[in-house]
Formats: sequence, C-alpha cells, structure tokens
Amino acid sequence: MSGTERPGLGGRHALVTGGARGLGESITRHLAAAGASVTVADVRRDTAEKLCAALTEEGHDAGFAELDVRDAGAAAELFRELDERARPVDVLVNNAAVDVSKPIEHLTAEEVTRVISTNLLGPVYLCLESYRRMIARGHGHIVNILSTASNRTWTEAGPYAAGKSGLRAFTHTLFKEAQRDCPGIGVTGIIAGGMETPFVLERFPDADTSKLQSPDIVADTVLYALSVPVGSVVPELVVVPRTEPSWP
Repeated sequence: MSGTERPGLGGRHALVTGGARGLGESITRHLAAAGASVTVADVRRDTAEKLCAALTEEGHDAGFAELDVRDAGAAAELFRELDERARPVDVLVNNAAVDVSKPIEHLTAEEVTRVISTNLLGPVYLCLESYRRMIARGHGHIVNILSTASNRTWTEAGPYAAGKSGLRAFTHTLFKEAQRDCPGIGVTGIIAGGMETPFVLERFPDADTSKLQSPDIVADTVLYALSVPVGSVVPELVVVPRTEPSWP
C-alpha cells in the first residue's frame, strides 16, 4: 500500500457507545456509510433500535446492544457475545458521556460518581476489553471522544473536566503501549468543541447555535483517524468551532 492509499471500512465491525443520538448517531451513520458493520451500544433502547432499523433499511449492517458503560461486567459480557457471534470489535468508539452543570458547592456525591463513572471508568472498561482482543488479533483502532474540557476547564464543569482529563491521559498511555505492543493498533483521542446536539442544547437551551459545529464534522474527523495509511497513526485531533471560547 502506498502512502496515499487509505484503507476502507468494508469488513470491519465498529462498536459505538452512546451511538443512538447526537454525536453518537452521526458517528454511527458515517461508519455505516463507509462500509463498516456497526453495533450501537446505548441505554436508549427505543431510539437505538429505530436508528438500527433505518440503517438496515438503507442496506447497512447495524444492530443494537443495550449497555450501561458504567457496568464493567456488562461490558465484558457484550464483548464475549460479539466474539461468539463472530463479530469481534475492529473499531471501538467511546462516545457515551453525561454531565451535571452545577457549582461544586451544590454537587452531590451521586452526581459526581455518575459523571466520572460514565465519562472515565466506562471508556476504560471498554478499552480493557477491546485492547487485549486487538492485541491477540494484531489489529484494531480505539477512538476516545474527548472534549476541550480535557485541556482547559471552566466553572460548573468539575466532574466533567476531571473525567475527560483522565480519559485523555489514559488515551495517551494506551497510545504509547500500542506503539510498543502492536503496530497494527491505532489509538486516537478526539478533542471536540461545542456541537449542536442534545447533549449541549438540553443543558444550555439558550446557547447560540450559530457558534456551535455540526456533529457531522466530528464524525468526519473519526473517519479521517480511521483512514490514515498503515505505518502512520493519529494520536490526537482537535476539532472546534471557529468561535470556540474554551480553546486553547
């Protein structure tokens, strides 16, 4: 393969957490359109099943797996089931995330635990399951969706920034270990700025949408990370609206 050729996604199976709506839905649709079979892992059964049905009707291979990423046992069981069905995960996209936008003095322990468990521990659990399998097969790609909060934080973002900063550090470590362990494995962190998605608009209904980017832009960035020719890898990408206030 020459340096200008890029591998397609045909024959590859992708698992997208939080893949039922918002950025996750956009990533799922882009992966399917690029030829990958996709498993949508989400807690929103109805929304996810509707998305999978629509993709199937369009001729794509898409299925739903109900998963709360905070449950390490459930994550392990999902990977075992996929292996048994001869659908090993070639591409893992850790996208699922939650937030509680409150001043630290008003946060509860339950809220902090929910955010950190979803945004940091959940992706780590899935990385543990996928990475050891990718090592055994000699190939694969892990994409962790980060945030500008992993680089620079703001008020009322304590747990969210802590989780995303931790995930960025874990992603960098995993990248270094993949360099050492297996040249066929890619690890990419994508720092995404504000997007016009329910994740943002449900928390900030008065947000100026003209200053937000489409989730399709970030989904395109995921595809770019997956398309880099063999011999190269993209450890981190940043994609933000031109008016992004939290970067750098």
